[in-house]
Amino acid sequence: MKCFKVSPFTSLGLRCLVIVAILCCKIQYVTAENDVLSSEHSTPRNNTCGGIVTCSKGVVLPVWLPRNPSFGDKVARATVYFVALVYMFLGVSIIADRFMASIEVITSQEKEITIKKPNGETTTTTVRIWNETVSNLTLMALGSSAPEILLSVIEVCGHGFEAGELGPSTIVGSAAFNMFVIIGICVYVVPDGETRKVKHLRVFFVTASWSIFAYLWLYLILDVITPGVVQVWEGLLTLFFFPICVVFAWIADRRLLFYKYVYKRYRTGKHRGMIIETEGDRPLPSKVDIEMDGKMLNSHAVDFMDGTLALDLEDKDLDDEEARRDMAKILKELKQKHPDKEMEQLIELANYQVLSQQQKSRAFYRCQATRLMTGAGNILKKHAADQARKAVSMQEVRSDADANDPISKIYFDPGSYQCLENCGTVAVTVVRRGGDLNQTVAVDFRTEDGTANAGSDYEFTEGTVVFKPSETQKEIRVGIIDDDIFEEDENFLIHLSNVRVMPEGSEPGAEPEEESAIPATAAANHHAEAMACIGAPSTATVTIFDDDHAGIFTFEEPVTHVSESVGIMEVKVLRTSGARGVVTLPYKTLEGTARGGGEDFEDSHGILEFQNDEILKVICVRVLDREEYNKQCSFFIELQTPQWRRKGWTEEAEAEPGEAEPLTGEEEEERRIAEMGRPMLGDHVKLEIIIEESYEFKNTVDKLIKKTNLALLVGTNSWRDQFIEAITVSAGEDDDDEECGEEKLPSCFDYVMHFLTVFWKVLFAFVPPTDYWNGWACFVVSICMIGLLTALIGDLASHFGCTIGLKDSVTAVVFVALGTSVPDTFASKVAAIQDQYADASIGNVTGSNAVNVFLGIGVAWSIAAIYHYSRGEEFRVEPGSLAFSVTLFTIFAFICVFVLMYRRRPDIGGELGGPRTAKAVTTMLFVSLWLLYILFSSLEAYCHITGF
Repeated sequence: MKCFKVSPFTSLGLRCLVIVAILCCKIQYVTAENDVLSSEHSTPRNNTCGGIVTCSKGVVLPVWLPRNPSFGDKVARATVYFVALVYMFLGVSIIADRFMASIEVITSQEKEITIKKPNGETTTTTVRIWNETVSNLTLMALGSSAPEILLSVIEVCGHGFEAGELGPSTIVGSAAFNMFVIIGICVYVVPDGETRKVKHLRVFFVTASWSIFAYLWLYLILDVITPGVVQVWEGLLTLFFFPICVVFAWIADRRLLFYKYVYKRYRTGKHRGMIIETEGDRPLPSKVDIEMDGKMLNSHAVDFMDGTLALDLEDKDLDDEEARRDMAKILKELKQKHPDKEMEQLIELANYQVLSQQQKSRAFYRCQATRLMTGAGNILKKHAADQARKAVSMQEVRSDADANDPISKIYFDPGSYQCLENCGTVAVTVVRRGGDLNQTVAVDFRTEDGTANAGSDYEFTEGTVVFKPSETQKEIRVGIIDDDIFEEDENFLIHLSNVRVMPEGSEPGAEPEEESAIPATAAANHHAEAMACIGAPSTATVTIFDDDHAGIFTFEEPVTHVSESVGIMEVKVLRTSGARGVVTLPYKTLEGTARGGGEDFEDSHGILEFQNDEILKVICVRVLDREEYNKQCSFFIELQTPQWRRKGWTEEAEAEPGEAEPLTGEEEEERRIAEMGRPMLGDHVKLEIIIEESYEFKNTVDKLIKKTNLALLVGTNSWRDQFIEAITVSAGEDDDDEECGEEKLPSCFDYVMHFLTVFWKVLFAFVPPTDYWNGWACFVVSICMIGLLTALIGDLASHFGCTIGLKDSVTAVVFVALGTSVPDTFASKVAAIQDQYADASIGNVTGSNAVNVFLGIGVAWSIAAIYHYSRGEEFRVEPGSLAFSVTLFTIFAFICVFVLMYRRRPDIGGELGGPRTAKAVTTMLFVSLWLLYILFSSLEAYCHITGF
């Protein structure tokens, strides 16, 4: 068991050291002021640069009395508030995990559609109902920023619809942390030598522009248009910018309007994480129509469809083929790396690797980060292990089902037989499988003519086979009639019928003694049918080979397919239409598209020697297993002229033409008869063998490349599962990610975090499962719980700040923004490492920042402005620290976006990753911007520098 692991909140504490000096100075400052000023004097904490910062009643929590405690009491109170604040952040993270899980389920809803391509080919595919960009900017952004948004709304509504500093400052501070710290971390954590580019660059430009515009707009309404006053139209317009931003991003994603003239295409390079952007024309001509679900869509309507659905159908097929090849390569590499592991363990390792590389949503990464942070385990590893256990259990169930089948099945095994004309009798095997072996079972049989005739080729036979208790195999013997007439191979059939379970002591075919017993006998027969039945094959085919000819030698068919994993391939050579005498048959292998010499197969040649009455020989060829997906190459086995070895005469013993002596009439007749019976080649003398990929290997690859609906991984379907998960501690992140085939024990950190959060886990297990109402029940209940916890966080943060002498604007920018952004930090970190694009890690940061303003500020200020307007008053918002913070953030955000775009140059290669030096410089720059933002915002709040 691992003893120590760095806590996610350790980094939070380290960052907080940046403001320790400010906190200490302010505590001394407030203490000095308290000695001078009267305890009854109350100064509004948001209106002055210095002076007393008094604590007032919160939305939920009252003031901790007395109002002017001693220095020691202040330290104790600050400690209690800080610990409670951190514990509340843990609670918000866990309920936000449930909230994001419901969003993942909602946005993962799928439907099947049928598409008819221009060439007439029809294909059925599954598409998501929600557009990815729309879901990211609406529900995903709401889930990621719900605490900040609700804090702003609750603060305004809970304080008599008056403006506060905590909510807006938290939004701006969270935006600064997201833009600078999270992106800086994502730049650095990408493995050396790899880069990540933003895939949907148009969408990123739109959201980044709106993100910066949102904070410019805040500055305009606070300090330019109507300084210090927010009018109703300003609040409503701020709110209305949210759907406008979504529509613009959707237009860019769908390449509508002018975007259709700047069409871009992206393809994945050979190296993981390398995204290649190319210019190109639209794949479909302007007059091509596509039929979807029976409706014709012209090229203009196609614009509104998902790009992979209509525009990139052929590219999608190519991507699937490339994915299969990559998966085949992964399996081969895992086999070579872990030769001692079972196939199930290799599949589990491959499944985990595939899930890690599968593109995921922001909600999934947020859920994954929260569960790793709280001791709930790695979602992907747990799913891979569950799938492996299900596969093993399904195999066990099948084997148990075969052994415990309650019905006896009677059938031939095998279903085809061959014999020579002079064999006398042929034995056909009938077997019994399953059911109660202590019962007596009878079955009737009867022969039927095929090309062979009863009486001249075989003896007509019928009767009953009786399986006594514990007997599982019986034989049926049929007589074969021999003659001296040359004829083709012939066959006849044997059928099974009328299977029944015999009562104890009864004989087959016994009739009931009384007519009154007929109904009871019928019921018994019906029960017998339920206990025994005829299985497959119920008909056996017997082929009679003529023995009056040396034989015709041939393969069974002209072409055969074989799996490359077969190892030693056995090819049957048949001797038909006779089996008289000893015949030698040369053969050899020939190359086709498959190469011999040990590359695809091993060359083989030799001579088969058929003894008298021998009708079958086998050629063995070794096939090499290369474990290639969609492999198809061929080689040939060719039969050469057969040689008949007869006593005193061979085909080579023909006299030379000059020495030939005239034959008598009797000798000529003997030679003619001998020539008629000589061996010859049949129709299939050259067998084409097509080597294909291993069927098991192909099926495994096909199953692995099927994308798993990630909503199934983070969602729940019952309260029972939720409570079990809440009280179970699981192993979190492990340095050795590939060793997921073995069960890992939780570390000390996992146990500690589980102990700290078990109260929240059990409490929030009462939230409805995500399967109810397609996730909407969980969505509504979770957002209500987040609102309640956010109200407590707002009060705790405000009381903590006033206790140590910090203004709400500083407390919000430093503590509250930091606490609400920690889960997003770890989610973005995992996304930067695992995802091949940068969209999930940094692309959503800009959209989330814009949504924070448009919803968090727009809703809160619209409500307050309407309330004050209804009373004939103005809704006043002092620009002060908020306007200064917004301006500072906007300037730094421009620098951040410019640096990200510069990093797309070839010498670096992408927004994230790149050379180690470039990564380190970029990360230090972004973190420095955040520290400068904190420093200048704090100095301006206390009038050490002049703001607005």
